[in-house]
Amino acid sequence: MLSHLDAKGQPAMVNVGEKAVTKRTAHAVAIVSLPPELAALLKDGEIHTKKGPIFHTAVLAGVMGAKRTSDLIPLCHPLALDDCQIEIRPDSSHREVAIHCRVQTHAKTGVEMEALTGATVAALTLYDMGKAVSHGIVIRDVRLVEKTGGKSDYHAP
Repeated sequence: MLSHLDAKGQPAMVNVGEKAVTKRTAHAVAIVSLPPELAALLKDGEIHTKKGPIFHTAVLAGVMGAKRTSDLIPLCHPLALDDCQIEIRPDSSHREVAIHCRVQTHAKTGVEMEALTGATVAALTLYDMGKAVSHGIVIRDVRLVEKTGGKSDYHAP
């Protein structure tokens, strides 16, 4: 049975009331392919456009997105985050950017959705700010890389 369905098959929030508070971490990544016109603007680890520094703004948006995950994903528990770090790693040789989001909390449930949301919102912000240069931006391969805490840990192969 899926965890977000009750015995009658209806949507329901998972009851975490009896679970212990433990340290939970998650690391997610999103890959953004840059069209040549946008990749050409990459200088000193940042892309500057008329809208401002794209990566700097994407980092802020990613943190804000991670903090608001429960407002966006139905049945997701609201969590107070201890830490949220967004790192944007440009790879000019492949005209792509890797957006890493690492999240940590002490809670009764995991922070995978917060890490995935943070990486995705940062990628969407990069798209929004870069679309004036080109609509050929591709967001791809959003995935969980690692999670710790709770019943089991996960490490992507």
